[in-house]
Amino acid sequence: MSSLSRELVFLILQFLDEEKFKETVHRLEQESGFFFNMRFFEEIVTNGDWDEVEKYLSGFTKVDDNRYSMKIFFEIRKQKYLEALDKKDRAKAVEILVKDLKVFSAFNEDLFKEITQLLTLENFRDNEQLSKYGDTKSARGIMLGELKKLIEANPLFRDKLNFPSLKNSRLRTLINQSLNWQHQLCKNPKPNPDIKTLFVDHTCGQSQPNGARAPSPVTNHLMGSVPKPAGFPPLGAHGPFQPAPATLPSSLAGWMANPTPVPHPSVSAGPIGFASPNNAALLKRPRTPPTNNPAVDYQTADSEHVMKRTRAFGISDEQVNHMPVNMLQVGYMGQSLGQSQGQSSYSSDDLPKAVVMTLNQGSVVKSMDFHPVQQILLLVGSNNGEIMIWELGSREKLAHKNFKVWDLGACSMPLQASLTNDNSASINRVTWSPDGTLFGVAYSKHIVQIYSYHGGDDLRNHLEIDAHGGSVNDLAFSYPNKQLCIVTCGDDRLIKVWDAVTGTKQYTFEGHDAPVYSVCPHFKENIQFIFSTATDGKIKAWLYDNMGSRVDYDAPGHSSTTMAYCADGTRLFSCGTNKEGDSYIVEWNESEGAVKRTYNGLGKRSVEVVRFDTIKNRFLAAGDEFMIKFWDMDNVNLLTTTDADGGLPAAPCIKFNKEGILMAVSTNENGIKILANPDGIRLLRTMENRPFDASRIASGSASAVKTPMMCMFGAANMSVGPSIMDRVTTMPPMMAMNGDNRSPIDVKPRIGDETMEKSRIWKLTEITEPAQCRSLRLPDNTSSPMRVSRLIYTNSGFAILALAANAVHKLWKWQRNDRNSSGKATANIVPQLWQPTSGILMTNDISDTNPEDAISCFALSKNDSYVMSASGGKISLFNMMTFKTMTTFMPPPPAATFLAFHPQDNNIIAIGMDDSSIQIYNVRVDEVKTKLKGHSKRITGLAFSNVLNVLVSSGADSQLCVWNTGGWEKQTSKQLQIPAGRVAAPLADTRVQFHQDQTHLLAVHETQIAVYEAPKMESPKQWFPPETSGLITSATYSCDSNSIFVGFEDGSVGILTGSTLRLRCRISSTAYLPNNPNSRVHPLVIAAHPSEVDQFALGLSDGGVCIIEPLESEGKWGTPPPLENGAGPSNTAPVAPSTTDQAQR
Repeated sequence: MSSLSRELVFLILQFLDEEKFKETVHRLEQESGFFFNMRFFEEIVTNGDWDEVEKYLSGFTKVDDNRYSMKIFFEIRKQKYLEALDKKDRAKAVEILVKDLKVFSAFNEDLFKEITQLLTLENFRDNEQLSKYGDTKSARGIMLGELKKLIEANPLFRDKLNFPSLKNSRLRTLINQSLNWQHQLCKNPKPNPDIKTLFVDHTCGQSQPNGARAPSPVTNHLMGSVPKPAGFPPLGAHGPFQPAPATLPSSLAGWMANPTPVPHPSVSAGPIGFASPNNAALLKRPRTPPTNNPAVDYQTADSEHVMKRTRAFGISDEQVNHMPVNMLQVGYMGQSLGQSQGQSSYSSDDLPKAVVMTLNQGSVVKSMDFHPVQQILLLVGSNNGEIMIWELGSREKLAHKNFKVWDLGACSMPLQASLTNDNSASINRVTWSPDGTLFGVAYSKHIVQIYSYHGGDDLRNHLEIDAHGGSVNDLAFSYPNKQLCIVTCGDDRLIKVWDAVTGTKQYTFEGHDAPVYSVCPHFKENIQFIFSTATDGKIKAWLYDNMGSRVDYDAPGHSSTTMAYCADGTRLFSCGTNKEGDSYIVEWNESEGAVKRTYNGLGKRSVEVVRFDTIKNRFLAAGDEFMIKFWDMDNVNLLTTTDADGGLPAAPCIKFNKEGILMAVSTNENGIKILANPDGIRLLRTMENRPFDASRIASGSASAVKTPMMCMFGAANMSVGPSIMDRVTTMPPMMAMNGDNRSPIDVKPRIGDETMEKSRIWKLTEITEPAQCRSLRLPDNTSSPMRVSRLIYTNSGFAILALAANAVHKLWKWQRNDRNSSGKATANIVPQLWQPTSGILMTNDISDTNPEDAISCFALSKNDSYVMSASGGKISLFNMMTFKTMTTFMPPPPAATFLAFHPQDNNIIAIGMDDSSIQIYNVRVDEVKTKLKGHSKRITGLAFSNVLNVLVSSGADSQLCVWNTGGWEKQTSKQLQIPAGRVAAPLADTRVQFHQDQTHLLAVHETQIAVYEAPKMESPKQWFPPETSGLITSATYSCDSNSIFVGFEDGSVGILTGSTLRLRCRISSTAYLPNNPNSRVHPLVIAAHPSEVDQFALGLSDGGVCIIEPLESEGKWGTPPPLENGAGPSNTAPVAPSTTDQAQR
């Protein structure tokens, strides 16, 4: 095969990958033998898909090709054989031995005999060489590492492990260039040709769909034939190609410069699954080429609505041929600037340049935003933390708020310390939500406050979020997954996404190396994403996931930059100033991640960061050199300026209303000037003699004003125009950018009447009767039950394991039947207290200790096969199937008080001791690898994070320590903050458990619930129980980490929201215990089901175990509490959503 044919295969591989033909991609990789996809190989090996593994390998090598190949196949088949033995499937093992492993006997007969002898062993681990074999997952991981080394060393794989570095959609680009070349050969080229097929050459003649009027490179077979041809199917009726289903918009794809040569650039090097450009979303305005045969952008039907504009300059043929696919422009001959098809009638004469009023703000204006619907309302934030809402018709302040932290006790310690020294804060950003029912305020100290606005002076506290360490530099609203969210960024180099209703933290994006200066949420091709910029000039882009940044690019001049799209969302601009004072305002070519044009006219040495805004889809404006400068978006030269009659600062803050008829600009004397065009002047004159009537907002009474008044939450239908929600739904995306304020353009949220009404009437769900929930006390025929010391669900969710104070384990199993098709634990079905036929019990060694005084602990292996347990004596390892004691080790003293398996290696166990040490123990070699010392009292909790690679320990000394699992060094330690007025017991237990995000840590103490962010463990959020409940006895995250189940001394159970630590439901002991007024039974331990988010089990002080679930008609434990007006969040910690790992209880 020629080299060009080989390259064609790579282009087809890229195309198939972008089109999500995953199976076909890997089949072509295997059949061509050109590219070995290590990522795919890792996946099928990890999944144990052995037939597919060998089939894929067969495209690159055979067993007897060389010693590397032989070793590769041997390791794979040996692993398959050992897994069959581990499953006790001897018939399968014999089949593998005969069919797969026999071939190696010719090369090493002794080895084959030794493998065969494994069939005679009850457990092949009895073979000395296999004694360190762990579980299936870890064994596959170890083998995979060996296979990768063998593949990399194998000469047959040389030059096949790296995919060539290609720009995205390279095959599409080549086809598009060919079509444009064909179009230039047309005698009478049409300005907007309709391409219906790729099967014949294009012509603008009438006789054929595409026709063929001249030879072309397509008919001249320069590449030669491909041995395994495959015809291209028709890709669309209206254009040469349809947009691919994208995992990431192509607007981000092009921002990856010099992609890393790893499997398929479209799915590697950060951007995963970058797809082809979408015509509708990415078509740019037309340019006029310098020839009579304009280049063509072959559009799909979806792109017809996109407005086009002529450019004042042309592009060369070479530029046409190198433009990204679907981005080639159509020139409209004879049209002058501003007269192209679909062009807005808005002209430079309509710029708001007449000063109509000056407002006395009384403090330095930092940020402004016009209401998105009621366009004469202006929201202003100042350097002293003041918030004002101005009504421009009457020139009155409708609402005013000074800076005040609503709930100081809920704030982090650094914020409290900062406010102690200086209780003021400056505002960095104010912005309205897209429907104008909420607005957000970002402060220079840690917090964001969200207000709900109900018209007039009715301004209510909605959310207060301790969002960032240091300054919160920007805030915007977005609408991912049909849920209104708040996006924030700060000096701590993080971007965070919060639920706008509850304040729950949804995502945290890390990756910037400097303070994050601004955020710009947007959506394109149905993909929601966020641009972020930092003070070091880096630009990054993020999807709403945890996969990291998709873009890493430099802003012009490495400037502190803000980014924004124009009103219809088709063009991207940025403006910023660097440390040297150089300012840049540019338009970006999204598909290339490059500056498309740089606008001239900004000052050479700006003393502040230049801020800018856009006017509809036509003009840009920036505050610079004591004036306001305007540009036509299609012309790099300055259009006009105004000094607004003087009195402006060097870099004034500016903001336009949505219609572009009013502009607000800050002044030197702590004021705001309002500039207007003729339409704006008429609007203000209409309103100036009419007092603002807030009731019009609520009632929707008629108004003569053309611009409709705000209808809060879409509650009223106004005779003057559509409701607020109608406006938000139908209006084009609103431009939301300047250096100080941005309203998102990508959102269509609605906070409806029903939601608001529920917020007003919400009350805590109290469950006091058995009929209000489902509960089941598990059967137990033990003659004298002892209190339950530890409790856990098996990882499968099919059983519950309890450890009683008498060192005896109990296992309840649910059977799969017609009433319980899943076989999982449920309160609807009574399980069986299971014992093997031998009748033996799993009983711990108790040495000479009193069982009642012993500290019990256990840990369950991930495959539920083994449990490691201790009750004051030796540590025992039990087989969960047979209940047999496999081994005992580590006799006291010291005695084990907590056990935890290493997440990556079941052979490594962290063992907390009653002498305050932690021993890292290797079970296979019976060796203590290291001892960790940092506590002063016994260890009461251990939790691994496989994301942060840390171990967090807790002790009876109320201290938390963080250890690096690489070298086992202590990274940090924190003392639990005991609330004032409460005294903790001298040896009170502290339990720890990681959230499913493996970053946030739940710490449970008898006095509180606390949430930390590891590994720094700074600024915990705390929740303190009411004294009437007594002390906390146990708590755990639900399996999705969205709830926390908390047990109390009075027998009750509280259910907190996992993200905000607010009590949503309270279950009284009378709901699940027999009504006995003299009973002092209460939960000692609590465990969460591993897959049922609202099910938990209680281990009781009387030895019983009880499962509790909500009624099937309810489906959940109450409703999350709203953040009441004026209350702010309670003592809570916003944490990222959703834990599969159970805490040991």
